Formats: sequence, C-alpha cells, structure tokens
Amino acid sequence: MQRLLARDRDAVSEALNRIDDARPGQRERALELLGALERAARFPGPPRVGVTGAPGAGKSSLLDAIVRSVRAAGETLGIVAVDPSSRHTGGALLGDRIRVRSSASDPGVFFRSMAARERLGGVADATRAGVTVLAAAFDWVFVETVGVGQSETDVATLVDTLVYVAQPGAGDLLQFMKAGILEVPDVFVVNKADLGAPAARTAGELEAGLGLGSRDLSAGWKPPILLVSARDGTGIAPLVDTLRAHRGQLEAGGGLEARRARGKEAFVQDALERRYGSYGTAQLGGAAGIASRVRDARETSAFALVLGLGREIEDALRKPLP
Repeated sequence: MQRLLARDRDAVSEALNRIDDARPGQRERALELLGALERAARFPGPPRVGVTGAPGAGKSSLLDAIVRSVRAAGETLGIVAVDPSSRHTGGALLGDRIRVRSSASDPGVFFRSMAARERLGGVADATRAGVTVLAAAFDWVFVETVGVGQSETDVATLVDTLVYVAQPGAGDLLQFMKAGILEVPDVFVVNKADLGAPAARTAGELEAGLGLGSRDLSAGWKPPILLVSARDGTGIAPLVDTLRAHRGQLEAGGGLEARRARGKEAFVQDALERRYGSYGTAQLGGAAGIASRVRDARETSAFALVLGLGREIEDALRKPLP
C-alpha cells in the first residue's frame, strides 16, 4: 500500500491485478487492501470523472483530447475503461485500443480496461475498486463506460462529475427524455462540433430538454451544454475548466461529501445483493437495514463494510431455522 501512496506505477498494476483476480480466496485479500487504501486516503482526493454516452459518440477520442489538455497542465491521470465482455473468456474485448493513442508511453497516464461482464449498465464489479486504487496514485481519475443500458446511472454512483457525450443527429429531444439521460449527468458535451449545424441542433435539443425536465437545481449547478471537437481540439480547454468548476462547486457547498456517501451506500447494497440475493440481504433488514448500517459506519470504508456485513449474512444463513 505504501508504494501505491508513493505513486509507484508498478504498484498500481499489481494492485489492479489483485482486485481483478476472481480465484477463490482472493476476494477477501482484495477487500482488505481496498479498505486500507480508503482509510489512508485524504478527503476529498483527486477529481473522479465519468464519461459516458452512446457508442459512436466519440468518448474515447474525447478522453484522449482531455488527457492531452490535463497533461499540458502537468497533472497525471488514471483511467478505468469499461469494455464489452467476451462471451468466451469474460475479458475485455477491445482492451486499451485507441484510448492510449496520444499517451501510450507517458508515465503520467495510466489506462486499465475492465470487462463489463454481462452487467446491464456496463460497469464492471471491479470498477469502484479500480477507482480507489487509481485515486491513491494520480491527480485525476476518469471512468469511461461502454455506453449501453443504464450506464449513466451506474457510473454516477462512482464519480463526482458525470459527463454525457452526445453525437450530433443521433436522436431528438424525445429520445433523450425517454432514456432518462437528462436527469443524471452534470455536464453535457456535444462532440464533433466541427460538423456545424447538426451539432448545434443537438445542443439546442438538450437545452430545451433540460428546461422541461425535473432536475433538482437547488444545489446551484445547472448542467452546461458544451460544443466540443475532439478532432481539432475546439472546446477542450473550456471542458476541463468546467470539470474543475463543478468539483469546486461541490466542495464549497458540501455536496461532494454527500455524493460520496450516496455512492458508498449504493455500492454496498449492490455488492451484497449480487453476492447473497434478496434472501441474504433480508438477514440485515433488506435495503433499509443495510442503508442504516452504512450511514452508522461513516468512518468505515465501503469495502470493509461489504466484507463485514457479508460475514454477518453468512453467519445468519448458517443458523438453523427455529
């Protein structure tokens, strides 16, 4: 762990391999490491940014452009890229592919592809763990999803700022609203702004949809809609400035701590539900009981809670029925 906190790149790879090890007996060791990392981390840590959107919107190209901008400022980045899973091996189909185009040999950038493993939202079980590891060693952490199903909702529990990347001409306002896209992201980006009128039209549709939606704007942040071109770099610097501004707004208003707490609660509930099912979680009082336990254990890491509450469930299930 000390090597991770010292930003040893080799230690990052070793820790990620450990948490992604599915062999029996490895899970508890990984949870113990992650719990120790969370306890050692100083709040708030680096910004955690999710990048999502439909396939073909240019998320990877956009992320590549953001990498260049952030690196020009002398800051480092760790990126978890969630890929579709191979039906045969369960591993990531696309690997690191084009995401490392501009920074493959840059020691200040670390990419890790993880398989979605049949999760509807495309967020791998190990993604939160990957974010925790990278947050110990880099100035920024990004999560890019495959952009299918409910990925916007899933990744929102892992990050501080969620960026939705829209493709010009890909859908009208009704489609955005039906998909529930307008309710979750903190920043909207219309990529391929170099296309001109189609990009401007999509930005207008998003603007109109935000005006009709039911988002809670009481926290003082209205999601901006930015026209960006990853191809020629237009709008990349303003986008990075917007990410910094959102993080600053969250910290100033106390929203960051609340957001992290909601994400922690959602993670623990989801992890226990997937491992033990509804019958198992009922031993702790179901969703309400787990939520209460998580709130009462504010100083306990999410991973330590999964480990400890899981043991309680297992003990309860071993007891003979009355």
